[in-house]
Amino acid sequence: MSESSAPLVTMSGIDKIFFDKYANRGVDFELERGETHALLGENGAGKTTLMNVLAGIYNPDAGRIYIEGQEARFASPKDAIASGIGMVHQHFMLIPAFTVWENMILGMDSVPFVIDKRNVTAKITELSERYSLPVDPGAKVSTLSIGERQRVELLKMLYREAKVLILDEPTSVLTPRETLDFFSTLRRMTAAGHGIVLISHKIEEVLSIADRMTVLRRGERAATVKSGETRKETLVRMMMGHNPENLRRKRARFGQTVLSCENLSARGDRGAISLRGVSFDLKEGEILGVAGVAGNAQDELCETLAGLRSPDSGKIILRGENVAGMGPREFIERGVSYIPVDRTRTGLVPNMNMRENIALKKYWRKPAARGKFMLDWNFLDDLTRSLAEAYSIQTIPAESPVRALSGGNLQKLMLARELSDKPSVILAMHPVWGLDVGAAGFVRERMMEERGRGAGILFVSDDLDDLFEMSDRIMTIFEGRIMGIADNPSDFSRERIGLLMAGMAV
Repeated sequence: MSESSAPLVTMSGIDKIFFDKYANRGVDFELERGETHALLGENGAGKTTLMNVLAGIYNPDAGRIYIEGQEARFASPKDAIASGIGMVHQHFMLIPAFTVWENMILGMDSVPFVIDKRNVTAKITELSERYSLPVDPGAKVSTLSIGERQRVELLKMLYREAKVLILDEPTSVLTPRETLDFFSTLRRMTAAGHGIVLISHKIEEVLSIADRMTVLRRGERAATVKSGETRKETLVRMMMGHNPENLRRKRARFGQTVLSCENLSARGDRGAISLRGVSFDLKEGEILGVAGVAGNAQDELCETLAGLRSPDSGKIILRGENVAGMGPREFIERGVSYIPVDRTRTGLVPNMNMRENIALKKYWRKPAARGKFMLDWNFLDDLTRSLAEAYSIQTIPAESPVRALSGGNLQKLMLARELSDKPSVILAMHPVWGLDVGAAGFVRERMMEERGRGAGILFVSDDLDDLFEMSDRIMTIFEGRIMGIADNPSDFSRERIGLLMAGMAV
């Protein structure tokens, strides 16, 4: 095969082993010029591991990588970037205090001692116009929206002349309108000869943008198929190894109001008012969806309702009692459970084991507590085992830190802890974010069970499919304000909700 006719990327027989277990085993993968190739699979299937190998973050334990027909070995991400491989991670790698142009050149070997800012910004502007990625080179990253930061990440890879762009869950922070614009940008990139690898859990989106799809299951390649020759159900079956169960949704029976917010306002981490005069009611047996693009005060709303953030003004009424300004323990005692979006920074302590993480919400009260200073570890051991079985959590040695668990198992562990006390109010922030089809289905079923038990659930998500599937009502938030509440979501189109998410009154 001549070099000119070779695929842009060829990965052959890739093995990657962690702690004597295969994360990737004998995986073959190809990317052509001008192609968008999606990588699908359940959590722990090895998608991100495989792309981390291609991006030089991991060294493969076996196998070879070829770039345009020439074998390549990457000792670090710098080597991969030099070979034209760029990766945009799920969590952006930008420094908020720096400007766009400063982030663009950060870490580049070719930057001279005296930087010509005019040339740098001119090149950024030219790339921005060519690929329809509007951004101000002089703006501080901290002032940019999530969508704008994503543009900066893409421009950073293009600025460094990447031929291959690896995108990890790129639409998870975008509105439907922004997603369409983003896909138009990807088509411009492939038309210019770039190859794009798209890691995603959103199968409908993948079918609309990808040319081919490779499915990984348990670290091995299950299949590679063309987009026009397969259906969603087939892909799901390939990913899971069996047909998924349908969500069992029963008719809603609302009870009394369990939580009310009245003109609630709160400040963000930088001291400015972020939550602005929010008012709504949540009833027993109701799932109230919260639709909004990430960064529109969803965090501040849930943290205030969990007692983690003190409000500036307004009331939080739990079963007739104003609890605004009380601490987290008082909220927990009154039946409020909080499932944060960040499993490993806010939800769990990665270096603690499973029973210690379970104890975090129980250590001061019986039966977990024995007196003021002792814990009943036998009780906690039994509880941890029973929860692990009930929630199908992967078993690890009792003293092992939970960081050894996959993302799906971490989410199940956090869910098990938060629901074990049968709370009356559940604040669920993106509870299925980043989960595969099987794990996401499990979490949705648990939410439905809690709803059927009579809990009121605030279900925060930026995925409209999830919101329409799960919610009895949908409340839209933009820049800390409630834009409207759809009492009957079936009467609203996704486009209408998307406009509200973008701050447009309809």
